[in-house]
Amino acid sequence: MAATTFTTTGDAEFRDTVRAWCRDHVPRDWRQAQTGASDAEFVEFQQSWFRQLREAGFAVPHWPAEWGGGMSVAEQVALYQELAAHDAPRLVLPFVSIHHAASTLLGAGTDEQRRRHLPAILDGEIWCQGFSEPGAGSDMAAIRTAARRDGDAYVVNGQKLWASGAVHADWCLLLARTDPDAAKRHGISYFLLDMRTPGVDVRPIRQATSESHFAEIFLDDVRIPAANLVGPENDGWRVAQQTLGAERGMTMLELAERLHHGGFRWLVDLCAQPGPNGARPLDDSRVTDRLAQLETELTGLRLLVADFVADDHPGAADASVVKLYYSELLQRLMDFGTEIGGLAAQTRLRKPLSSGWESACWALDFVGSWEWTIPGGSSEIQRTIIGERGLGLPREPGGTR
Repeated sequence: MAATTFTTTGDAEFRDTVRAWCRDHVPRDWRQAQTGASDAEFVEFQQSWFRQLREAGFAVPHWPAEWGGGMSVAEQVALYQELAAHDAPRLVLPFVSIHHAASTLLGAGTDEQRRRHLPAILDGEIWCQGFSEPGAGSDMAAIRTAARRDGDAYVVNGQKLWASGAVHADWCLLLARTDPDAAKRHGISYFLLDMRTPGVDVRPIRQATSESHFAEIFLDDVRIPAANLVGPENDGWRVAQQTLGAERGMTMLELAERLHHGGFRWLVDLCAQPGPNGARPLDDSRVTDRLAQLETELTGLRLLVADFVADDHPGAADASVVKLYYSELLQRLMDFGTEIGGLAAQTRLRKPLSSGWESACWALDFVGSWEWTIPGGSSEIQRTIIGERGLGLPREPGGTR
């Protein structure tokens, strides 16, 4: 059984250019080199790979042309398909920078903020996201980190949790409550925080996969210049929706392609290998039925994402549909890979950094896949959004609108 070819519109010459570039530039041994790599080696590799993509014009295809992007949707589809097909490393370290930070700056930042940070991101400036807190994970409206205006600055106190890449970050997208008496969603402001500011304390969180991708951020009388406020004061909830929308747009296009060309392809290869008893899982009709189901779901995901990113006016719940579909399909696929892999899949406990969630270390990938059904709005919250905003169902007390 082989994965079907997913066809899209696009310029054949551009696709050939990307394909040739990938053959010449994708490191052949990067997975081996990144397995067991030190933190410093991971950072150096990610920065080096980002520079190569930037020099080729492939690092930020979704940005406007004036800032180094400007690719059409069809070209972006072709780019991500070829990067996935050639097993190019994932941009894990700059992920928040080139997607969440850039989307926020382009949509709600001032001209000065854009001029300061967008070129710096292309030069390697790393960003993290300070949204979640203890007791306010998926429910951003429940945040308690407080920001008090003091002259030309805001003084911030509080704690953030599950900040991806915060250990390496230069800057942080920060939400803080500026009006404690306002309704929950109307008293939040959005800031750009320099992580070198006195009073910022970052502590890594060791995960079940043995990695420390996440961190806690403690803020003790941290002064943020008022010029670093994004959007009007107390309008941070609206700005944050733009940030989260970035994670469900072009980022999903790349992730869907990688799940197809990486996770599913490796799963099919795994099923074609003889097990301990000499039999191939692929010869079991129950296995082929599951593979057919997963492939059908993957094709649907890829078409759904392609339609979403091509739509200039997506529906109010479309981003939630995409996020929910991808995260739960990712989980099911990694679960099946762990099941098929048997004991060997349970004991392979080192995966290459820079691989993201599709490393073929099935048990670790399965554990890591749960990350996607919780942050950025849990699956339960996505279903509520779909019901309220997409289907027009009555809003429950404490709903999302």
